[in-house]
Amino acid sequence: MSEVVTYNREGSIGVITVNYPPVNALSHGVRSGLVAALEQGQKDADAKVLLLVCEGRTFIAGADIREFGKPMQEPGLAAVIDQYENSDKPIVAAIHGTALGGGLETALGCHYRVALSSAKVGLPEVKLGLLPGAGGTQRLPRLTGAQKALEMITTGDFVSAKDALGLGIVDAVEDGSDIKAVGLAYAQKVADDNKPVRRVRDLTDKIDADKGSDVFDQFRAGLQKKARGLFSPFKCVDAVEAAFNLPFDDGMKRERELFMECMESPQRGGLIHSFFAEREVSKVKGLAKDTPVREINKVGVIGAGTMGGGIAMNFANAGIPVTIAEVKQEALDKGLAVIRRNYENTAKKGRITQAQVEERMSLISGTLTYDDFSDVDLVIEAVFESMDLKKTIFGQLDKACKPGAILASNTSTLSIDDIAAATSRPQDVIGLHFFSPANVMKLLEIVRGEKTSDEVKATAMALAKKIRKVGVMVGNCYGFVGNRMLHKRGAEAMALVNEGASPQQVDKVLTDLGFPMGQFAMSDLAGIDIGYSIRKERRKAGEDVPASWMDKLAEQGRLGQKTQAGVYKYEEGNRKPIPDPQVDQIIAEFRAEQGITSREITDQEILERCMYVMINEGAKILEEGIADRALDIDITWIYGYGFPAYRGGPMFWADQVGLDTILASVKNFQDTVGGEQWKPAGLLEKLVAEGRQFGDL
Repeated sequence: MSEVVTYNREGSIGVITVNYPPVNALSHGVRSGLVAALEQGQKDADAKVLLLVCEGRTFIAGADIREFGKPMQEPGLAAVIDQYENSDKPIVAAIHGTALGGGLETALGCHYRVALSSAKVGLPEVKLGLLPGAGGTQRLPRLTGAQKALEMITTGDFVSAKDALGLGIVDAVEDGSDIKAVGLAYAQKVADDNKPVRRVRDLTDKIDADKGSDVFDQFRAGLQKKARGLFSPFKCVDAVEAAFNLPFDDGMKRERELFMECMESPQRGGLIHSFFAEREVSKVKGLAKDTPVREINKVGVIGAGTMGGGIAMNFANAGIPVTIAEVKQEALDKGLAVIRRNYENTAKKGRITQAQVEERMSLISGTLTYDDFSDVDLVIEAVFESMDLKKTIFGQLDKACKPGAILASNTSTLSIDDIAAATSRPQDVIGLHFFSPANVMKLLEIVRGEKTSDEVKATAMALAKKIRKVGVMVGNCYGFVGNRMLHKRGAEAMALVNEGASPQQVDKVLTDLGFPMGQFAMSDLAGIDIGYSIRKERRKAGEDVPASWMDKLAEQGRLGQKTQAGVYKYEEGNRKPIPDPQVDQIIAEFRAEQGITSREITDQEILERCMYVMINEGAKILEEGIADRALDIDITWIYGYGFPAYRGGPMFWADQVGLDTILASVKNFQDTVGGEQWKPAGLLEKLVAEGRQFGDL
């Protein structure tokens, strides 16, 4: 028998125990062990009921990621589950921690399920571009009905034990922490009550109730918007529908066919890369695992605007007190009111309770003086992009904050080293670049300065996790990783419009690739004044930043969504961008002023110029060591800029397109368009010459 799965009997209960740290994943050893233990339990004449339970912190939490990409060894999971379901002795699954993916499918193959109240269950395969392939799409709807099964399987979201009980996924929920004791008690009750074997495959009430309904057509229609461009969610619907139209065994065959279609989809590779890359970014090159981490028990934020307020919410959500500083009481009051309104809106949607609104608001206070930052462990400056202003603030913080306090800037482009130079403690200065809206977006771009200490770096990475962000450590340069690439794309998008494309044509090419919004719609969301301010700063620093029709929009007060007019116009309460003839006129006048003759531009040229300029810049970023790995760039763009995760991030996508193809286009644009941005990166040329990819670095 496998060492990771054991069998023993306690009274009349045969106990099958999985012990495969850290998460009891369904490795070959676990699958083999489950079969061997079941056989032993079946032969044990004194065992009236069998109990499946796991050691450690969780029930079976899914597939073994260490076996991803390797040939499947028998027995396959579906065959294991069939043997459990076909047992002539009742089997109880006792769930604690999480039962995810194949773990939940295994539990569904058992005849009864009991869970601790703290447990969660789910089928998250769709997040890897797959669908549950061991009967999840066939058994779950027999317990929950079509609608709830579709919701769980197409989103991959977990549900609590309490909700699972209401849905019929589990039969009982118990408080406590001793899952084995809870499982034994429930199994004994099954034995005492002489409960029969109850196979999920044989349950038909929910199937009969939904058979012939339009729930599947309605669900597909909803997915057209929510899962635009994705492959596997629609295959999930097809698989669940098979449970209602086919006998169980035929439904299982259909599930397998659809699972293999997902396996063969390029989206699976992108999503699996994204999955592993997100975990890998937490490992910072050159930063020892045992680097000390400072405690962050109180935080200060400078600026109560959109960014400052959103940043503050992250800490309140994590139970960390935060004080927001503003120059005027009016601005402070307005900022605090916006935070409360955001929380109230979340409560109205049922995501938090009113008590949680008050609890989080009680953790947020306001001040008009930096003197109230004397005891904070971290202060984050979130004012607009002015180096002079930031230097002034950091000089004041240096005097106001205690020794050891971390001084951070939310700057999106400016040099952390220049900001740190305004203090006597550059080792304690770091960039913490949040993305708007800061309380929603998952990325935290952590910018190390030349003198930032390892302790401060480690603290920032740990803090990202604590406030539920994906922290990516990057080096210091103009725009860091994300905005440095974005500004290259933005400049190319502007040039394309100058030459004859429309903003909506450029945006459509990007949304067709999978971005949630295009370059110009994103400018409207962020605020046109942001880019305008950045351009003014760069011009002030002596850079040759060309004139732009976007400057004219800012000067006319067309600042984007917040003024209901930017590159596009917006209706009250609606974020949908509407093309505006006034902007077309402004662009036409700008072309005339610059002596530009408009030409027809193809979608393919837009795609190549907008995307390949990013890839070329990404290669330069890797060359310079601003990003340590291509996956750091990928995760930055997936979580900060909406790059479609199913394409794996820009550098992963570039590998799929072919670096030789991209290099040839870069060289062509160097000749035809010109400019430093089209000078091929040395690393790109080197990789093509060696027949390697970014993924090989």
